[in-house]
Amino acid sequence: MDKPFAIFDMDGTLVDSMGYWDALTTEYLHSRGIERVPEQLLQRTASMTIAETMAVFIRELGLKDTPERAQAELQAIMEGHYRRDVELKPGVTKLLTDLFCRGTQMCVVSATPEPLMELCLTRLEIRERFRFILSCESVGAGKDRPDIYYAAAARLGAAPEDTAVFEDSLSAVRTAKWAGFYVVGVRDAAEGSRWETIREIADETVIFA
Repeated sequence: MDKPFAIFDMDGTLVDSMGYWDALTTEYLHSRGIERVPEQLLQRTASMTIAETMAVFIRELGLKDTPERAQAELQAIMEGHYRRDVELKPGVTKLLTDLFCRGTQMCVVSATPEPLMELCLTRLEIRERFRFILSCESVGAGKDRPDIYYAAAARLGAAPEDTAVFEDSLSAVRTAKWAGFYVVGVRDAAEGSRWETIREIADETVIFA
């Protein structure tokens, strides 16, 4: 990757956290009497914000809750994981150091709320590598739309064609590619069989090991 600007996703890309998110949703839904969630529904919400995801679950699954209350419950649990458990993917520190030393201007964009991103990236001692972090909640749209990538590029002072987007989600990879960015697909176990499709769409791929 030789682009002067880089936009990184966090969960599943920089940090190995998707297992916690997957278990969190299941735990929440089980507590509400939902034993199985249709795979199609999980894919639809993969790139949404927490609030958007909860709104979809409440509407589609008939939950007796509010998006705000559900979001607060989930964020409290995930805050504990970001504070104690979530770790960097192998090789991330070296990649960020190499890019930083080359003068690459970097930021993080994620569906995760900004306070949780700050907590996680600061604890893992990589926050200083990024000019800023940006949440889908702040932009008002999930990664099924290109808004957050355009907003991040504007803050970097970058054009899409000069900016690499590092993403592990197939949905986000598709969005960034359609929006004109140079896309680096990052392998994560949570994407499973979708990895082959990511490889076909992305300009290049990376496997942290």
